[in-house]
Amino acid sequence: MNAAKDREGLTVHTMNPFHGRGPIFYASLPSDPEIPKRPQRNGDEAKHRLISILWDHLLAIDSRLWTFHRSSRGAAFPIQVVRDRLGKPRLLLGAHRGPAISFSEGGGRIWAALCGDESDMGIDVAEAVEFQGAYPVPRVFHAQEVQHVLRLAGGDLAKASALLWSVKEAVVKALGCAFHLVDPLQIHVCPFIRGDDGAGHGGFTFPVRLSGKALARFPVGADLSLWARSVSRAKMWLSIAVLNRQVA
Repeated sequence: MNAAKDREGLTVHTMNPFHGRGPIFYASLPSDPEIPKRPQRNGDEAKHRLISILWDHLLAIDSRLWTFHRSSRGAAFPIQVVRDRLGKPRLLLGAHRGPAISFSEGGGRIWAALCGDESDMGIDVAEAVEFQGAYPVPRVFHAQEVQHVLRLAGGDLAKASALLWSVKEAVVKALGCAFHLVDPLQIHVCPFIRGDDGAGHGGFTFPVRLSGKALARFPVGADLSLWARSVSRAKMWLSIAVLNRQVA
């Protein structure tokens, strides 16, 4: 992963593709606790700004997949963020569907991600403080998942739970259904296949598979075309899941 400043001074992170394609751009803006009025509108404005910046970064790498979304004079088509019937955000480039986008809120910030290819993608952030106390771990996580991720989280169950939850939430966002159609226990976070020195600074890449009704609804989950990349940020985890339907 690497990061760069955009023209407004916003840090845009680039995730190198772990599925042979990509890249994925993500960035965040602080939530504004000083504006209690019209919170939905203010959040939507921040999300649109983030996506506009990420879209500019994608165009800057001269992606062959998306350069046709420019006019004959070289200007990019106007963008619009909409939602489908299940609430999944979509990016429209003029009248055309654009690359996958996703949002999350946590750590006092609004996060957005944009995929550089035609894969589906979801982002989620989760803080360890959300999983303190009597959190019902067995109802959402498998024992094998917890045991494996505990080692990555230094034995801290709350941090391990935040990591697992961020992966599973990112996965259902990539599928486009949130947890309306999928139970957390039907998502299996497999042992990581790539990581750093174990401290979590460079992140971990997890294969993800589906089972039960989730697999019946989304058979692409049978061949491990689902992946998640997770990075530790202070007291929270940020995960981005990618579903590459072209290899299913």
